[in-house]
Amino acid sequence: MRFRLASRALIAGIVATLALGACGGSDTGTGTDAAGGGGGLEKSKITIGALPIPDSAALYIADKRGFFQKEGLTVEIQAVQGGAQAQQSLMGGSLDFTQSNYVSTFLAVAAGNRMKIIADLYQATPNSFNLMVSKNSPIKSLTGLRGKKIAVNSLKNVGTLAVTSVLKTQGLSEKDVRFLEFPFPDMAGKLEQGAVDAAWMTEPHLTAAQKNIGAGKLADTMAGSTADLPIAGVVATEAFAGKNPKTVAAFQRALAQGQQIAAADRKAVEEILPTYTRIDAATAAAITLGTFPTRLDESRLQRVADLMLDQGYLKSRIEAKVVLPGTPG
Repeated sequence: MRFRLASRALIAGIVATLALGACGGSDTGTGTDAAGGGGGLEKSKITIGALPIPDSAALYIADKRGFFQKEGLTVEIQAVQGGAQAQQSLMGGSLDFTQSNYVSTFLAVAAGNRMKIIADLYQATPNSFNLMVSKNSPIKSLTGLRGKKIAVNSLKNVGTLAVTSVLKTQGLSEKDVRFLEFPFPDMAGKLEQGAVDAAWMTEPHLTAAQKNIGAGKLADTMAGSTADLPIAGVVATEAFAGKNPKTVAAFQRALAQGQQIAAADRKAVEEILPTYTRIDAATAAAITLGTFPTRLDESRLQRVADLMLDQGYLKSRIEAKVVLPGTPG
């Protein structure tokens, strides 16, 4: 791997700025002065990958309200299908940052890729990630999924982990089902066509599938061991974070403002969702939202890594602190 450890001095700068951003309010630093006048940025034009789901709402809010611009940043948001695919683009250099679920992030780290989670984005709530079946499906319980096909947005990610967790409660394992990969926006169609027997869906596609094709809930996958599970954040390579500390800090400040708004104002999320997803305003107003954490928390991330170890996604324990800014990976 080409990635090198960032200097402790540069990383310390990122940590200090992250702490300010996490405090919110006036501490976030909204003007160009806070970013060194904009001209001090190592890179002012950045590209970030994001999925068309509520997790990334703060990113779009920050962009629409000009928070990135005030920091001297021009941000291009590119739609991606899943965290694993986006990480390939991140490693290849076509993305500077990307939204990524934490399961995919820890898998990448376990494979030797040096990454840093620079911001938290989303946490599950009850019924925000459900297993759905078609309107006339004969499957009425989890045990009915034995030998069946289940759509997930990406293989070996938070979706397969969550589904496997609920299957275990009924004596099934991931070997008893077949996971197939489809983008979230396509899942309702796949259910209706019979291409899959069930689909792991999140909002706003979950509510849209209920409304448009009469899909029904089979199980809430964020219950028991996955209740309130941390879902996704923004990641960068350790090399990029080390070479571009002012750019990373400016991005964190701008995104922190968007995250504060998403956390406090549901209407703001409802208004932004139709601008980057395929849903209308009425559906956006009816969906079940997760929560938008306003600071990175090592203990929360460790819970994800430990669950992955328990389910065999990891061969050995990963300390969550290695993926946080300020800690050598």
